Amino acid sequence: MKMIAAFAAMLLLSIASLAADAPAPPAEGSAAPKFNLPSQDAPAVSLDQFKGKWVVLYFYPKDFTSGCTLEAHNFQRDIAKYEAKNAVIVGVSEDSVDSHKGFCTKEGLNFKVLADTEHTAATSYGSLMTYQGATYAARNTFLIDPTGVIRKVYLKVKPATHSDDVLADLDTLQAKK
Repeated sequence: MKMIAAFAAMLLLSIASLAADAPAPPAEGSAAPKFNLPSQDAPAVSLDQFKGKWVVLYFYPKDFTSGCTLEAHNFQRDIAKYEAKNAVIVGVSEDSVDSHKGFCTKEGLNFKVLADTEHTAATSYGSLMTYQGATYAARNTFLIDPTGVIRKVYLKVKPATHSDDVLADLDTLQAKK
């Protein structure tokens, strides 16, 4: 019994130290970390390409899964509303360019989806998680203003309502400007 308790204590300490080592997501009001990642169309996409636009940078775990597909469909459904607000949608996951290409084609997605296979963007945005021994992007979103400042951070979002939430916050933020 003592051995089990000792093992459990070591396991908890290991998990706590891993969580402590994981970078926290950048705070609202801070400069958005730069990235340069290939999209489903293969050319690299960087944050600098969107200067002068609002950016909805959303991280999601995996192509072709139910929650990720629902979230992507809702962003696609609302794409005209985002464009009317001078905003672009950019998705990021750990999947490959080829996976993203298939996902975007199958699901009719017309926004950029970036392949973060080396976990660079997910790490710099504090959006990397491990689940059952595999590494994925956590379901987090960052609303970045036209000057590159993070104005809203969404952690562990609900795919079904997320696009509506972001649009409402975008309205509020743009009304303040």
